[in-house]
Amino acid sequence: MEEINTAPLTEAEEAERLAEQAVIRREKLSKLCADGNDPFVKVKYAVDCSSAEIIENFAEFEGKEVSVAGRLMSRRIMGKASFSHIQDGAGQIQIYVRRDDVGEEDYASFKKDYDIGDIIGLRGYVFKTQTGEISVHCSHIEMLTKCLRPLPEKQHGLRDADTRYRQRDLDLIVNPEVKDVFIKRSKIIKELRAFLDGRGFLEVDTPVLTTLEIGAAARPFKTRHNALDIDMYLRIETELYLKRCIVGGLERVYEVGRIFRNEGMDAFHNPEFTTIEVYQAYADYFDMMELVEDMYRTVARNVCGTDKITYQGTEIDFGAPFMRMTMKEAVKKYCGADYDSWKSDEEARAAAKALRAEVKEGESATRGHVLIALFDAFVEDKLVQPTFIYDYPVENSPLAKRKEGDPLFTQRFEYFICGHEFGNAFSELNDPIDQKQRFVKQVEEKRKQEPECNAQVDEEFITALEYGLPPTGGLGFGVDRLVMLLTDSPTIRDVLLFPTMKPRR
Repeated sequence: MEEINTAPLTEAEEAERLAEQAVIRREKLSKLCADGNDPFVKVKYAVDCSSAEIIENFAEFEGKEVSVAGRLMSRRIMGKASFSHIQDGAGQIQIYVRRDDVGEEDYASFKKDYDIGDIIGLRGYVFKTQTGEISVHCSHIEMLTKCLRPLPEKQHGLRDADTRYRQRDLDLIVNPEVKDVFIKRSKIIKELRAFLDGRGFLEVDTPVLTTLEIGAAARPFKTRHNALDIDMYLRIETELYLKRCIVGGLERVYEVGRIFRNEGMDAFHNPEFTTIEVYQAYADYFDMMELVEDMYRTVARNVCGTDKITYQGTEIDFGAPFMRMTMKEAVKKYCGADYDSWKSDEEARAAAKALRAEVKEGESATRGHVLIALFDAFVEDKLVQPTFIYDYPVENSPLAKRKEGDPLFTQRFEYFICGHEFGNAFSELNDPIDQKQRFVKQVEEKRKQEPECNAQVDEEFITALEYGLPPTGGLGFGVDRLVMLLTDSPTIRDVLLFPTMKPRR
C-alpha cells in the first residue's frame, strides 16, 4: 500500500519525508486550483449512510447505490483500477475505483492529485470482492478537502505520547483505539445521567466564575472581570451552590461540572477535570453508599456489558457488594495502629513517629490528623476491590455532619478502587453556626499556609443555611477517573481529549 515502509525510519528520515511530502501536496493544491478544482470551496456533500451501516447490514445494501464520504487512508493503484480505503466517523470501508466507471479525467486525477489523508466523497453500489471484503464500486468520486500535511507513516504510526496529546486530532485519525476511548467516555456520561435522571434527580448548572476564594485546601485559578473591576476565581467545586438549590426546595439535584484547580499534574490529576456532584434531601451518607454501588454496577454493565472489568491487569468486580470499613478499622487492619488506644494527641504523634509516618501538621497534629496520615501512608494503596472507607475525623471534613455521640468524627466516606480514591460523600452539615465556625478555622489555616491568598468565608452560603437545609446526603466523584477505569487507561491524559500541556518553546 502507498506510503508504507517495511523498516522503521529514523527521526531525521521521518522529518525529511514529511517535509518533502508537504511541499508536493501544496504543489498539487496549486495545480487543482489552477484547473478550477479548488478542493476548499465545497460547502457540503450529501452522505446517506456510514461505513458501519453498510458493513453491518450488507444484505440490505448489496447492489444498492450509496453516497459516502471520508478520509482516504490507503491506496493500491493497479493501472486502470484501484482499491482504497476511506475512514469516516464509524470506521473504514474499501472502495473500488475504475477508469471506465468514473471517467478517464477523474481517474487520472485520482491517481495523480489525491493523497493519503484527503477527504473525498463518492457514489457507487455496494458489493463484495472475491476475497469477501465488503466494498463500494465507485461511479463518481470527488475531492472535498485537500490534506496538506502527510499523516504519520502507517507501519509505525503515531506513538509518541507528547505528540499524541498535543495533536489529538491527528491521534484520532491514525489510532482507532483512541477514538474508541472517547466514544466510550460519551456513553459513560450518558449512562450516568440516565441513572440519576431515572431516580428523580434534576440536572442543574451553577456558576463557573465565583467572586471569592474559599478556604478549601485546593488552590484556584484567578482572573479579572474588567467590567465589574473585581478579581474572580474559577470554581474548585460545585458543592455550595448545589446545596443552596436544596435549600430552595429542589430536593434532588446533580451537576456534571468542569472543575479547575491550580495544582500539580500526574497520572490521576489534571488542572481542569470533570466531576459529578449529587445531593439528595432527607438522605444520609449510607444512602449515598447505596447510590454509588448501584450506579457503578449499572454503568459498568451498560457500557462494558459486564460488571467485572479489568484495569491494568487486575480484575475489578462491581457485581459483588462493596467492602466497608471505618477509617479507624482500616488503619488498625493495615498498620496495627489503634486510634482508640491513644489517650492524647501526644500519644498519637508518638505512634506515627514509631511507624515513621510523616504528619504534615507536625507538633500541632491531633489524633485525627495522625489517623489521616496513617491511612494515607499504609492503607489507601491496599484497597484494590471497591471499598467504602467511612467515619472521617472532623479535621479534614469541614462540610460533613458530625457523628452522633462521637463529635470528633464525621458522617463522611470516600470510596477506593485499585488503590485510588474515586469519590467522596457526606451526610451534609446543615448547622449554620457549626458550619461558620469550621469555615473560619479553615480560612485561618489557609492564610497561615499561604499568606498571599485572599481566602474568605462564603457568607452567602451561611445565610442560605440559616434559612434551613434539610438533612441531606451529598456525593462528588471524578468522571475522568471512572472513564480511566472503564477504558483501562493508565493516565488521565488518555481520557481527556485535550489535556493541559506546557507550550513548546
